[in-house]
Amino acid sequence: MNPISIPSMALALQAASGGGLLGALTGLAPMLLIFVIFYVVLMLPMQRQRKALQQLIENLKKGDKVITTGGLYGEVTAVEGATVLLRIADNVRVRVAKSAISGFEGESDKGSQSS
Repeated sequence: MNPISIPSMALALQAASGGGLLGALTGLAPMLLIFVIFYVVLMLPMQRQRKALQQLIENLKKGDKVITTGGLYGEVTAVEGATVLLRIADNVRVRVAKSAISGFEGESDKGSQSS
């Protein structure tokens, strides 16, 4: 038998038998820490942004200047249930789903300037 493998086998057997519950928790702690960091850094800001967009969509009114997810800039001329009538040019109006509104026209410009 290789003389190097004997001490390493002894350490492996000792770690396997003496770990118990504390060893399992110690092994699980880094995974839990990674999950918490992931949640705080990625999930919470996304939830806040989604709630803010939902609030914006619920409070749409005539005269608001918005941008759609398709890139159309327009002014709200009417709000009808789940749809919005947008004026995108003189004598040009389109009906768009409220869910297609991505924000106010000025907000997207401010976000790109700060980056």
